[in-house]
Amino acid sequence: MVAASNLEEPLRMTEAEYLAFEERSEIKHEFVNGEVFAMTGASTNHNLICSNTIVTLGSQLADKDCFVLTSDTRVKVQSKRRYRYPDITIICGQIQHFNNRVDTVTNPTVLIKVLSPSTAVVDLNQKFDEYTQIAALQEYVIIAQDETKIRRFLRQDSGDWLLTQAIGLDASLELPSLGCNIALADIYRKVTFDLSDDTG
Repeated sequence: MVAASNLEEPLRMTEAEYLAFEERSEIKHEFVNGEVFAMTGASTNHNLICSNTIVTLGSQLADKDCFVLTSDTRVKVQSKRRYRYPDITIICGQIQHFNNRVDTVTNPTVLIKVLSPSTAVVDLNQKFDEYTQIAALQEYVIIAQDETKIRRFLRQDSGDWLLTQAIGLDASLELPSLGCNIALADIYRKVTFDLSDDTG
């Protein structure tokens, strides 16, 4: 899912107005400093990669105190006036909800985004800056949907973020905060790269 900010002017609301509006809306919206952006539909590749990733991590985390949540989970960036819908949110330990709202969490351990060329600038810059302000976050993972490539940003003790890349179907990538290892062949199972669709 991506914000359709380039298709129309965003709505302007307060945070309280946005949360009430979102409860009534049939589609999801993200909130950025008073501006509300509608989320568009996702491509087949995007959905396949998400479902493959959820299955892969879900099986490895089945016996751990971790929760693998879908894109319907909203994340509140506490240090900024932002509400986002990551493609996959993983929380280890007790889930913390914002103001007791069961639809909004504040303590993701890992956030995962399936990238497309149309969302690359926002996901690699603006959202990276936002997510890395979340104290609980340990890893931000970006999965390409037009090539077999995964980037992982891992929080260091110094506060810096270390980038590691895995490229190609023979590669795999460790997620240290989860104690998981994901094989790209599993993440990209049944995905084709000759599709022109760039949504998602």
